[in-house]
Amino acid sequence: MADDPRPLASLSLTHVHYDPTDPLSYVCAWLALVPQGLCVVYATLIWSTREAEIALLFAGQLACEAINFALKRLIKEERPARMYGKGYGMPSSHAQFVAYFAVSLALFLLVRHRPPTARRRRNHTPMSMPERAAWSAVAVAVATAVAWSRVYLNYHTAKQVFVGSAAGVVSAVGWFVITGILRQSGWLAWAIDLPLARFLRVRDLVVEEDLCQAGWEKWDDKMTALKAQKSEKER
Repeated sequence: MADDPRPLASLSLTHVHYDPTDPLSYVCAWLALVPQGLCVVYATLIWSTREAEIALLFAGQLACEAINFALKRLIKEERPARMYGKGYGMPSSHAQFVAYFAVSLALFLLVRHRPPTARRRRNHTPMSMPERAAWSAVAVAVATAVAWSRVYLNYHTAKQVFVGSAAGVVSAVGWFVITGILRQSGWLAWAIDLPLARFLRVRDLVVEEDLCQAGWEKWDDKMTALKAQKSEKER
């Protein structure tokens, strides 16, 4: 293998250039990995929860990436001069990706998510509106940091990042409207009731309850029963 004359290629998916003498540049290099991390989160949640809302959110994310791919090849604007990467720079795919995610999460938490009140569910207090607003603000702050890091690392100009962020926001709002129509028209309910969806155990609960609630109730029932059995034995 050592004598093989064939040159090796670099997998550039997580290959980020930064200034090793600048601590802030190092932080920005890690921020560049946020989209890849979010893809792992998407895959994990879709597999573990089988929630239709999360799958729809990811479908919109992929559509947003396809729009970015098309825009870059339509606009064909180069990246900043001091840039070692490949491809066009307008609009920034990182900025568009995180803007879509942050806005979509905020729209879900603040508009679509309607968890039951504590009076209707035992041993569970759903997130209040201030808590949901706080999490939305965190998502927007992280998205802003990721977008800014692209300019700091000289991967994009400020204009490319701004356009990417705007495209992400428009994509998120547009997809939120489309999925709302799918819900109101009954198409989503129809799709979830298809044999394949039922085989995959697809469900649509997260809009009206927290992800952890169903599992928590089963666990709480089990622990309550065990405590009751223990009390009976002690008598």
